[in-house]
Amino acid sequence: METRRAKIISGKAGGTASSGSATYKISLPSSWVKQLDNNEVTLSFDGNRITITPRQTMEGFLSSHLSEGHKITVIRYYNFDQLCSLIYADNTTHEIIVENYTDSWINTALGKNDSPSWDDLEEFLEERCIPRTRAGLKHYLNAIGLVEYDPWDIVRKTQGRMAEDDQWLEIEELR
Repeated sequence: METRRAKIISGKAGGTASSGSATYKISLPSSWVKQLDNNEVTLSFDGNRITITPRQTMEGFLSSHLSEGHKITVIRYYNFDQLCSLIYADNTTHEIIVENYTDSWINTALGKNDSPSWDDLEEFLEERCIPRTRAGLKHYLNAIGLVEYDPWDIVRKTQGRMAEDDQWLEIEELR
């Protein structure tokens, strides 16, 4: 592994930024960036260390997680018959990756969030379900063949269809 020292370059933020705002930049060696084969990266911060990693492709995510024997759930989110979002969810590691196929973030599964967490996905799925507090919930669950409230199971049964909109989910399990 090659290591280099670098300085963080500080500058005044422009545009509509508040007074005293700053931006920070680091120059990366061009030879390193060229080796990434991808100009999109993910930045991570653990409180001590900033890590820059190439943004994983959908195909790369699926291939690597399946080769490790993980169970992957594929979630396709539609508005009418238009595929708006594709989500790969690794049920083993609780990692997800999403790709949106529309510029209208309102019609995407997870909005503008391009690095969603497992919790974000579970919140989204629960939003596509009958509320936990709805009167007659047990009767509803019984009617769709479920004993307990589990958003994953509910959307598998109902395709996440809601009376208020035309969005729905298609769910496929991969091994």
